[in-house]
Amino acid sequence: MNVLESITKSAEFLSKKGVTESRLNAELLLSDILKMSRLSLYLNFERELTTVETDTYRDYIVRRGKFEPLQYIVGNVEFYGLTFNVDKNVLIPRQETETLIETVYNVYKGERELNILDIGTGSGNVIISLIKNLPTSRGTSIDINENALHVAEHNAELNDVKERIKFLHKDILTDLVNFEDKFDIVVSNPPYIPIEEYPTLQKELVEYEPKDALTDFSDGFTFYRVILRRSKEFLKNNGRLFFETGDKMSDELKNLFVVNGYKNIKAKKDLLNIERVIFGEYIESSSPKSI
Repeated sequence: MNVLESITKSAEFLSKKGVTESRLNAELLLSDILKMSRLSLYLNFERELTTVETDTYRDYIVRRGKFEPLQYIVGNVEFYGLTFNVDKNVLIPRQETETLIETVYNVYKGERELNILDIGTGSGNVIISLIKNLPTSRGTSIDINENALHVAEHNAELNDVKERIKFLHKDILTDLVNFEDKFDIVVSNPPYIPIEEYPTLQKELVEYEPKDALTDFSDGFTFYRVILRRSKEFLKNNGRLFFETGDKMSDELKNLFVVNGYKNIKAKKDLLNIERVIFGEYIESSSPKSI
């Protein structure tokens, strides 16, 4: 079959399986195989697929029809203008998390030699994007999942920042973590889906993405409570802690910042008008005992 026939039949198959945006998915998967843009596909509709291309495309479409995320199938995703490799060991970076990068960048752009800690690094998309856009900064990433750290290290090398980031296998909930220096910035996009909401998530999320990167198996605030308390060990005076959070969680999270003694607490909304990022300043003299 040629390009147009392949896309048409594949889109029909995905639509029958219940995959949303079936035509777009079919085009993106074929674009990856043929190494050409979607526009180029339209300019090459009559091009016939080779046997190898057809077999690979069939495999991709079958996998997508089983709701395997497109990003896992092609093995990468674009985030904040950079390319990140992803697999089943890491959460797929999403557009709303770009709000976290933008918020940190807008607070610190122009400042030099920042030291950044990323807690729960996953694919490394947050720390790598920050280090890439704050070019005199350096960073440390921790994650409980060794396989995720391998993905993050590879992505740091892919984006030419590996020499400026340390990757450590640590569990922020249980491990004692000692760092050589304190940090100007602590940033985290922790698992925040309440366990009672987890079964209601999209099929792609529940069946394919790592569960422990999505939920804390509790009320969604476990990591926030611990990181708010422990970050005071890691932050410089007047350093800031930045979190991504979910819909309808920001008020409780702001309160946790207050009771842990953080000051100048602010929120940043994403494109859907959701308060997606909450951040606050650590001032040593003002911090009461943590809860």
